Amino acid sequence: MLRALLTAFEPYDRWGENSSWLALVDLTRWYEGPIEITTRRYPVDLTEMSGRLRKDLMESYDLALHLGQAPGATVVALESTGLNLRSDGSPLVAEAAEAYRTRLPLQAAAGRLCEAGIPADVSHHAGTYVCNATLFLSQYYVDTLALPTRAGFVHLPLSPAQAAADGKKLASMSTPMASAALAILLDAFAQST
Repeated sequence: MLRALLTAFEPYDRWGENSSWLALVDLTRWYEGPIEITTRRYPVDLTEMSGRLRKDLMESYDLALHLGQAPGATVVALESTGLNLRSDGSPLVAEAAEAYRTRLPLQAAAGRLCEAGIPADVSHHAGTYVCNATLFLSQYYVDTLALPTRAGFVHLPLSPAQAAADGKKLASMSTPMASAALAILLDAFAQST
């Protein structure tokens, strides 16, 4: 049986909830597919997240899919590249590669989401905050520790309740649609092994 680690983030800044965690919780309520899922909720703190991520990946999962929210996003964004870069311009890991690209078939997976009526696209820049750090560090740990895991990162739009509570006219995606996207991605990535 394929084993997958799915991670999401806790609320941060002005957001009382995090759409990544909302989608992950929803998925665990109904998912009965062939993949054994382990979930984790990480803090939006680079040092703490990094330590927990490394420890979790040592369990040698087949797949690690990390989720984050992207306020203002209009699509499910499948991130291709994690940069060795902090928001201040310094490297996340000295003497490490400049970047890592995921080995997951993102274009095909985005196509499957769109075919299911879920807007999606491949993104080539996960930013320079903790989401990018999660993608980079996940792939760095897999590489340097010789783990069998294929890792990726997905940015989700806000939930409608988050967008409404914020009072701005930000794009959103229903939590059931976001969790359905996760199930489709799991299936797409499992079939590519």
